[in-house]
Amino acid sequence: MCATRLVTLDDVPVLAELLRANRDFLAPWDPIRGEDYFTAEGQRVVIQDALAQYQQGAVLPHVILNESGRVAGRITLSGIVRGPFQSCHLGYWLNAADNGRGLATAAVRDIIDVAFGELELHRIQAGTLPHNIRSQRVLERNGFVRFGLAPAYLNIAGRWQDHVLYQVVKGD
Repeated sequence: MCATRLVTLDDVPVLAELLRANRDFLAPWDPIRGEDYFTAEGQRVVIQDALAQYQQGAVLPHVILNESGRVAGRITLSGIVRGPFQSCHLGYWLNAADNGRGLATAAVRDIIDVAFGELELHRIQAGTLPHNIRSQRVLERNGFVRFGLAPAYLNIAGRWQDHVLYQVVKGD
């Protein structure tokens, strides 16, 4: 249905446009962002930083492609820790117009395959706001299991909010 691939600097204009167009849609789920974040130059900085961290093995920044091959969002494995932990954190967002069609579920499936295959990680963790049922279903359809609630976990939409924590472990 969809695919993911490594983000490139060529993706900057479309990502900036998607973020501008989806600013209100994403606002309840995101930290408060400065105006520069929604510009091409701001996204260039974000992508350059992500690619630098990718070169260091700390992040895997991908874009989500819709059925027609257009960029529809981002999916990232961050905080990649090696050694005895072999774990990371998953985050993603999707264009409102592409929501509800299975793209997020397919993108998470793709990134799990990369994490457990190519990257040889053991565990992926993800968190959602307690009322973000749609994102919880995406995770559950991909084998993630709820394992806790983190109080005041992240500053989202201008306030510290609890997050439901999920994980998937290789081989589960």
